Amino acid sequence: MAAPAAVASPVPAPQPAIVPPPVAAAPVSAPPAAVAPQPEPEAAPKKASWLSRLKQGLSRTGQSIGGIFVGVKVDENLFEELESALIMADAGLEATEKLLTALRARVKKERIEDPAKVKAALRQLLADHLRPLERAFDLKQAKTLVVMIAGVNGAGKTTSIGKLAHTFQRQGASVLLAAGDTFRAAAREQLIEWGSRNNVTVISQDGGDPAAVAFDAVNAGRARGMGVVMVDTAGRLPTQLHLMEELKKIRRVIGKADAAAPHEVLLVVDGNTGQNALAQIRAFDAAINLTGLVVTKLDGTAKGGTLAAVAAGSQGVRPIPVYWIGVGESLEDLQPFVADEFAGALLAD
Repeated sequence: MAAPAAVASPVPAPQPAIVPPPVAAAPVSAPPAAVAPQPEPEAAPKKASWLSRLKQGLSRTGQSIGGIFVGVKVDENLFEELESALIMADAGLEATEKLLTALRARVKKERIEDPAKVKAALRQLLADHLRPLERAFDLKQAKTLVVMIAGVNGAGKTTSIGKLAHTFQRQGASVLLAAGDTFRAAAREQLIEWGSRNNVTVISQDGGDPAAVAFDAVNAGRARGMGVVMVDTAGRLPTQLHLMEELKKIRRVIGKADAAAPHEVLLVVDGNTGQNALAQIRAFDAAINLTGLVVTKLDGTAKGGTLAAVAAGSQGVRPIPVYWIGVGESLEDLQPFVADEFAGALLAD
């Protein structure tokens, strides 16, 4: 069988056995060029629809905090209620203290007595607090951009890869996918299905060494002049130390195929995991040096305050950029993170 050869040597030249399966290369939908042009007048309605879904997705926290400003006086009781609500929303102690200290100072300086104006001030302060996490993803930083993607099982990692493939193609980039989760047939099949939907080739292997698949994919991507190579990795918990070591190996082997790669190392985080997300971010960052986050499943049950905790550096977490946030299953439901939009949705009127 071809797979054992890949296991024995993670750094050989690309093997014919790992060429993409026919299903991945077969055009099952319109090619990217056909779907790329979008009528300009549709942009505003699509944006409004996205913001509406984001607001709905963060409604749990929005309703909790928003109710505090109804029929109350601007006094210490209001600030105490806000403190409890922010902590319950997973904002963490550091972010909560920072926001309330700034809010108290503004209320005092501007002599604000209207609760609605206090809420508006908090919204602005929250947006300013989150702004360090806002960064545009640079698709042109390398001729063949290599993106390594990690995350625990169930976070929406493979789905996010499919959505990003769609997004990158719409921006004019050619995309190659690597099915680095070689242990689960379902994971490979899911990624190949996403490849089919987007008319994208998938480098896949039945069993074997994930690092070998990543190595072959990077070499293939460079040889074919692809704009982006995305490497999926097996979902794992940070406590599974042997699997975290495997992630480190994949990162090292990618570097052997391209000394500057991976150019981006992304962690997909489930927006419903709350403060546990901080432990995930910290552990994966220590193992593979993260460059960005993708926050998924902000679907109505998510509290939303976790990003405030990330921005504050809670529990030893670096303020790692949040490139995208997701609120649903459709291709358009993964959008760039914008601090003003997020704060506005979290503290909507």
